[in-house]
Formats: sequence, C-alpha cells, structure tokens
Amino acid sequence: MTSLDRPVGPTGGDDQPLTTTQLELLDDVIREAERVTGLRFSAYLGDLGANTAASAESLLDGLGADAPYAVLLAVSPGQRVVEVVTGPEAARRVSDRAARLAVLGVVSSCTDGDIGGALITGIRILADQAGTLPERSTW
Repeated sequence: MTSLDRPVGPTGGDDQPLTTTQLELLDDVIREAERVTGLRFSAYLGDLGANTAASAESLLDGLGADAPYAVLLAVSPGQRVVEVVTGPEAARRVSDRAARLAVLGVVSSCTDGDIGGALITGIRILADQAGTLPERSTW
C-alpha cells in the first residue's frame, strides 16, 4: 500500500477514536485558534507510516496555498508519535520550543488515554504560543 492508498484520519464506525462531541469541540478550538492567530491549524490522527516526519510534511503540503501559514499537529497513537509541522510563515510565530511544549501536552493527555483532549490541548498550546495578531487583539 502506498502512502496515497492508505486512509487519512479516522474512518468512522467502531474504529472512530473520537466522539462526535470531541470532534465538535476540536472544530471549535481550531476555528478560534485560526480567528485569533490568523494562521491555519490542522490536526491529523492516524498512522504516519515508517517516516513519520516525512508523512507529516506531506500532510502539510496537502493544504495547498494555506501550507505556508499552516500549523499541523499529527498524532499517531499506535506508533506513539507526535509531530508538529509548520509552514515557513507560521514557523516565524511558532518556535521549536512552542512545538515541544505542545508535544508534552499531547503526550500527557495521551498517557491518560484522552486522545481527543490531547489534540485539543496541542492546538490550544500552539495557538497560544503563536500569539494574537495586533489587529485581532482586544486591547
């Protein structure tokens, strides 16, 4: 099976690791993160293959024109891997330190068995570290 043939993300049914409520909350968190930061946030949950970093980069590239301003949080629970990938413009605001902080938050939640909470926590940390665009702040 090539990387293009394998399913992307949860396939639904009994295999779906997140509840509808968790998916809705994740959607809300991503929407708010994008509104506040002006960056594009994306979360991936599933197998990342043998080369996890390359797979995460490929997923980021799949965002097309949004990729330079995107932050991708990829979690593969079966492999026990978390990857944070940023486009070149997003990397100016999301440092390696911020990515490591998000990974720690994700790992902590996954250790407790809360994969939905792990994704939400990771996105929130990344958005917080990216900061607010001046024209979007309330001060």
